[in-house]
This record gives sequence, structure tokens and C-alpha cells, in this order.
Amino acid sequence: MSTNTNASDFSHRSVLLDETVGALRVKPDGVYVDLTLGGGGHSEAIVKQLTTGRLICLDADTTAIEASKIRLAPYLDKITFVHSFNDKIDSVLDDLGVGLIDGAVADLGVSSYQLDNASRGFSYMQDAPLDMRMDEASPLTAYDIVNGDSEEEIKRILYIYGEENYATRIAAAICKRRAEKPVETTAELCDIIKSAMPEKAKIGGHHPAKRSFQAIRIAVNGELDRLSVMLGKVIDRLKPGGIFAVISFHSLEDRIVKTAFADAARGCTCPPSFPVCVCGNKEKVKIITKKPVLPSEDELSVNPRSRSAKLRVCRKL
Repeated sequence: MSTNTNASDFSHRSVLLDETVGALRVKPDGVYVDLTLGGGGHSEAIVKQLTTGRLICLDADTTAIEASKIRLAPYLDKITFVHSFNDKIDSVLDDLGVGLIDGAVADLGVSSYQLDNASRGFSYMQDAPLDMRMDEASPLTAYDIVNGDSEEEIKRILYIYGEENYATRIAAAICKRRAEKPVETTAELCDIIKSAMPEKAKIGGHHPAKRSFQAIRIAVNGELDRLSVMLGKVIDRLKPGGIFAVISFHSLEDRIVKTAFADAARGCTCPPSFPVCVCGNKEKVKIITKKPVLPSEDELSVNPRSRSAKLRVCRKL
């Protein structure tokens, strides 16, 4: 556990807060799950509407949990905090004796605290050890990937998870540098990435290291694999009429959410030529958001980090 993290410093401006919690149509006696507790913004808005209901909050980051316990102190009798990755939601609910739930929310963004706290190593804007772990007890770090994975694997990570056009050049540059000495900090990695890119790619737009840092963070935490598992499990644990709201922040996440919702809403997958259904698949959900909900201009003006956010909502049939 890092000694530089402090729960009292944890802050995160919840994105699409009103839109997300409004979509849940919170029942005062309902059971809800915040799959990505973070700074507790969505949880606070939900639990304020509960009377006899219950809110279960998951996060892989213990600092987020401790900070939210402070923020949500007036409502602790209605909340259960669980230190866990959200793809374990089945076992979490089973352990708590909870069957079906009335709704769930997942904000897939990295918290402002994690980005801004140099010791966590998420940001390309501050120098820090190469870490990037959501759960600081997890064994795999960004250092391990950058210094231990093959050039081919690093290229794959950068291209698939970061959609980085210069993945081949960056992977080669990383391996060339680490042959001289290990790459130990975010600043070193940032310099390597920038040195590998052509000048035209560094003019305007996103920071040159943004895509690569995103890719390595996703690989460290297994984010996309966990996301696919979590989505299916949550849909299966919703009561009829239960609402599932998911906020994504990049195209890879959004594509996975969109596909999972579409698959759950599809039902029969038999070819049209079949006279009767033989697959047995039934529609599980109705998609509420035909197009994703985007942040308003007002929200963008006060929270520029919300720019890439997309909210998708489905309702269990």
C-alpha cells in the first residue's frame, strides 16, 4: 500500500450525475449497487433517496472507500462498502445474501484523485514511479509491463488498448531504452513516447503520451476484460424493471457497453429462414438510450474532463 495516499485528499467530480441518477428512478426501499464508488458522488445522490433501502458500494481502491466513508458518514446505516473489483459482483452479492437488485451504476472513469496524485503513476503530467494500479495490493504494475513484456506484447497493448497509431515505434523505443537501464518513472516513459513519435503527431490535440498511458493502465488493471464480465453479471442480477446505467470515457469501453446492451436486448439469434426459434435466447433488457447521453455545455464548462463521457442505460425486462 502506498504511504502517499490520503483519504482526506480524495476528490472526484461525478460526471453526468443528474442524468445518471435520474435514469435509475431510485425506489426508497430498493437495493442498489455503485460498481465504481470513486469519490462517492453517485452513491451520495442515490443514498439520499433511500429510506429502508440499501446501497452496496464497490471499489478496488481502498483509499476511495475510506474517503467515501467520510463523505457518506450521515448514511452509513444504509451502505455496505466492499473492497473488490466489480467483475466479482456475483460473489459480492452472494456473500451479502442479496439476490436481485433494483439498479446499478458504473462510472468507468479514472478518478481525479488518481490522476492528480503523483504517487499513483496514472498521469503523464507528473513524474512518479510507474505504478497505475487501481488496487495497490495487486502484484502487476506499469513498471512490470514496460520493463518485462516483450516488444510485440507492448506493441499489442498500445495498439489495441490505446488505439495508438505509432505503437510499433513506441514499443521499439521502450525496449531500446530499457536495454540500457530500466524505465522507472512516468516522466521517463513520457520522454520515450514523445521521442518515438514524428513531430507532426505532437502538434495540437491530445498529449502525445495520452493513448499509451491509457493502454498501459488498462492492461495493468485488466479493465476491458473485467468490464465485459461485469456487464453480463449485473444484467442477470437485475430485478424486472431494474435499471443499469454505465458511463464510459473512451471508444473501447463504449463499444463493449453498447455491444453488451445490444446482445442482451436482441433475444433470438436464429437465422430468419428458421421457421421456429431453436436458440432459446430471450430478450433480457430494453435499451433506454438509443444514443448515448453526453455532458451538457454547462457541465463541460465546469468539468472539462467530462468531455469524452457517454452514458448508456438499459432496463431489465
